[in-house]
Amino acid sequence: MSRSIRGADVSETMKTRAALVLGIALGAALTVAAQGYFGEIWRTYSEDIIYLTKQHVVLVLISSGLAILVGVPAGILLSRDFMRRYSETLLQVFNIGTTIPTLAILALSITLLGIGFKPAIFGLWVATLLPIVRNVFQGLRDVPAHLKEAAQGMGMTPLHILRSVELPNALYVMFAGIRTAVAVNVGTAPLAFLIGGGGLGELIFTGIDLNDMQMLLAGVIPVGLLSMLADYALAKGQFWLIPRGVNPLRP
Repeated sequence: MSRSIRGADVSETMKTRAALVLGIALGAALTVAAQGYFGEIWRTYSEDIIYLTKQHVVLVLISSGLAILVGVPAGILLSRDFMRRYSETLLQVFNIGTTIPTLAILALSITLLGIGFKPAIFGLWVATLLPIVRNVFQGLRDVPAHLKEAAQGMGMTPLHILRSVELPNALYVMFAGIRTAVAVNVGTAPLAFLIGGGGLGELIFTGIDLNDMQMLLAGVIPVGLLSMLADYALAKGQFWLIPRGVNPLRP
């Protein structure tokens, strides 16, 4: 279990960022509820909230899905013994998504793909890759050596060992990376509005420009709720999909 905890802590900084976004959104929601004009916000902006939330969800689903499709195989590849010499160097390439400000990544997306939905997807995809790649890599490298040696002694091939021994034991840490990536993605997706990608950022940034607190909160609150919903759904998946014996949440 200690290995799982260490592996999950690789993305602790990004989890803190996601928690900060959630805390701000939750605080805003409580403030709105306390002041009693949540209903007024909904009546004024309900159509915009529904329409832009759909755009936001599509942005997150596509960019996160692509990050998982690329990040999981990349993490598996980097964890192989023949890549040991190059793994840390290549991980720094994936680290670009966190070391370079998200706005700079979106600006690069404009340069490469223009303005609109596609560059927004590209920028969010780049910003989401690292926690997935890092946790897949770390989870696989933390699988106890004696388990792999026992599998080799039983005559298993490297591919069979990966499928039957390493991946099941690394699933908890891998899920932790995916949860972190999706939570960060939901909180970062509002920036897609700045390059024509749509989403709830339209309400947030327009509210800032117009100094309209109700419009601002109409965007911030759904973002916070979406992030909490996504993390909750993935947490349930992490609990039920990972079997007992390799899941520290199910002793």
